[in-house]
Amino acid sequence: MSPTIALRMGARDWAILLFLSVLWGGSFFFIDVAVDSVNPLTLVLVRVTIAAAILLAVLKATGRPLPFARATSIPFLVLALLNNAIPFTLFAWGQQHIASGLASILNATTPLWAVLVTHFLTADEKATPLKVAGVAVGFAGVAVMIGGDLLLDISGENLLAQLACLGATLCYALAGVHARRFRAMGVPPMTVSAGQLLACALVMLPMVLLFEPPWRATAPEPGAMLAILGLAVFSTALAYILYFRLIETAGATNAILVTFLIPATAILLGATLLGESLAPRHFGGLALIVFGLAAIDGRVFARSRPPTPA
Repeated sequence: MSPTIALRMGARDWAILLFLSVLWGGSFFFIDVAVDSVNPLTLVLVRVTIAAAILLAVLKATGRPLPFARATSIPFLVLALLNNAIPFTLFAWGQQHIASGLASILNATTPLWAVLVTHFLTADEKATPLKVAGVAVGFAGVAVMIGGDLLLDISGENLLAQLACLGATLCYALAGVHARRFRAMGVPPMTVSAGQLLACALVMLPMVLLFEPPWRATAPEPGAMLAILGLAVFSTALAYILYFRLIETAGATNAILVTFLIPATAILLGATLLGESLAPRHFGGLALIVFGLAAIDGRVFARSRPPTPA
């Protein structure tokens, strides 16, 4: 990791951040296209297999450690379940029933869950009053978005799909706590990414053979195949590389700003390329989530306070 991390991001860091938001915002577009003709488990398997192969090749080419140590096999397996297998599958299934823009908004609740999870499961990341307020406002935004579906049809697939996406974001937050152990084990972040993707591929293979055997599936549409390739190469492998590059130069606190930008890019792509539209309550919920994330991040509110005398 870089010996010096900038407190303020330069033009290159901002360019990486914006491009990363497009890559991760585009993942919802790619999933929306792919799930029309590819089953969710199969989609996840192909996605992580291609991405794992790319990251392993990058590690090999750059001389970084490969994720084949026996001591990390079980931790990689747990991380693969929490950070890839379960949430990727839930989002793939959920986007069969809801718009990609709405899925991206629900994905933005990950930091809200992270505040709660780290408060109860860690000793050094307790929630502050400002973070608690941010979580409350953020989940109020979620309630605004799904409240209509809950009142109209409590058993509808639209509601279940939104709950599936929320369950996926909770898995992401739990994965963040579990991933802390790799720092103590001395495993570099890029190696962690490759290891979890490889473990996820090993987990998903028997699942696909059992529940979605390829010999029973119909051939995917060409557009779906291109979407899966884009999802694996750009929104997974390249996104991981850029994300850790941004952490090295700008720090994790600045890198998390991508959470604010992903819904905007996903909604824009869904509207322009898929003809999707969201209800006003969805944008109202998004505004509350963004405000909650700003409270958790804290920097905007810190700048509004008067300076403390020396």
